[in-house]
Amino acid sequence: MMDKRNLLKLMVLALGVSVLLFVFGYPRGEQPIDEHTIRYVIEQEPSTLDPAKSTTSPEHTVQLQLFDGLVRLNDESEPEAALAKSWDISDDGREYTFHLRPDLKWSNGEPLTAHDFEYAWKRVLDPEVHADNAYMLYVLKNGEAFNNGDTTADDVGVKATDDNTLVVTLENPTAYFLKLLASHSYYPVSQKAVEAHENWAANADTFVSNGPYRLLSWKHNGEMDFIKNPDYWDADSVKTEKMNWPISESQSTRLTLVEGGEADMTVEPPVADQKRLEEAGLLHIGPMLGNYYYVFNVKAEPFTDPEVRKAFSMVINRANIVNNIVRGGKEAAYAFVPYGMLESNGREDFREAGSYLVYEDVEQAKEILKNAGYDKNHPLPPITILYNTSELHKAIAEAVQDAWVNAFGADVRLQNQETKVFLADREAGKYQVARASWVADYSDPQNFLEVFSAEDNDSQYHSDDYNELIARIRTTPNGAERDALMHKAEQMIFDESLVMPLYFTTQPYVTNGSIQNYFWTTLGLVDFKKAYK
Repeated sequence: MMDKRNLLKLMVLALGVSVLLFVFGYPRGEQPIDEHTIRYVIEQEPSTLDPAKSTTSPEHTVQLQLFDGLVRLNDESEPEAALAKSWDISDDGREYTFHLRPDLKWSNGEPLTAHDFEYAWKRVLDPEVHADNAYMLYVLKNGEAFNNGDTTADDVGVKATDDNTLVVTLENPTAYFLKLLASHSYYPVSQKAVEAHENWAANADTFVSNGPYRLLSWKHNGEMDFIKNPDYWDADSVKTEKMNWPISESQSTRLTLVEGGEADMTVEPPVADQKRLEEAGLLHIGPMLGNYYYVFNVKAEPFTDPEVRKAFSMVINRANIVNNIVRGGKEAAYAFVPYGMLESNGREDFREAGSYLVYEDVEQAKEILKNAGYDKNHPLPPITILYNTSELHKAIAEAVQDAWVNAFGADVRLQNQETKVFLADREAGKYQVARASWVADYSDPQNFLEVFSAEDNDSQYHSDDYNELIARIRTTPNGAERDALMHKAEQMIFDESLVMPLYFTTQPYVTNGSIQNYFWTTLGLVDFKKAYK
């Protein structure tokens, strides 16, 4: 039987451990995986978890578990109150006053205030940061001007008037602003964490967030471990204590992990297995507002000529690629903006209101290429298709290669790269034609059209006329006039033949059925906040 002295020692020791956990949070490092651990296989190693700089869906999926913004999308993909408990909107629709919940905290236990939002948003727009997502904050008053170096941060329309109040002023009334606030670019970040470590968002030891879960460990190109965040404002809704996310770019490896019982869920199973998985009740189709396309480098021969770009796009059999390679509920794309977003009248789908913007005609394509100056005496230069490593990307590239070889007798080569290298080379214009995709950051056609207005867009394209048109779209109130301008902008993309659309995306995923109460947003992200096993 334990004497009182030893019992007292144990009580003191327990108290000490409790104090340490209170001050420093849960210990970092690996945690045992039990039957209640959610095991999700992520399809790509995140390059960064910095909300200002992340660009891929896998990165945004991770961030959704780790961050909360002023609002969060619910299972209907509609914004609902999160860190902001309420807000007021001015009569002219240009000023929003957000009232934050009291006693908010970062994952390290430090206070989170409205000043953190002001810092984070101005950081995204700071031209010295070179944030890929800066354009998403151009709706803020003077947001674009600050990002272009034409004014200072003090003039940007976001101001914390006290710890719990954030006043936001927009350039123009923006109908989709609340949905925009749920995106990663509007997450708060800890100024202290950002300034303490240059690579703060690339390692678990330095990463600070504020969402349902904390990042416990990150073995790069291996796995990520998450633990419930006890300082989360809505911690009572988080039913799962731990998550383990293996990382694999291989579709077959991801599927093997699920079917072998080492994981519960993953995305994009191999096409060859989809019919079998569907019959077994393991394959499901989630929503995703996105497209898959090839982008031409307009500064690289032979694609400096828009007619050549048009010809190369016209010989692709998109239905064949969708039906025999991709599957998963995808739909052949003959335009850029996908189905699923409504016109301003709230009834008609934007895509259905538009028209086909690219057509398939091999013989006409041959004639176009001949008129562009390419024939037996003037052959095309060698062409390299650049894509990031994946069985699916490879299979699509091989189909495109065959189409161009058969139609034009072109010398077409394939080059695959690890994702980080691929993204860097594509952004730098070190390619002729490359795989690309775009998944909506918010549910509005403008988000797709803005891709080619950015100064450093991947196609290396610049048009003052196109940029002026996008500026008009941003400043035009929601209505029929804005709809018409957006259709005109999409037409310009195809007048220039900047892209070769292939299909509109969905999010096929495999699950063993053990995870309950998760949901997919229309942006193709899975939310495990309220999920459990």
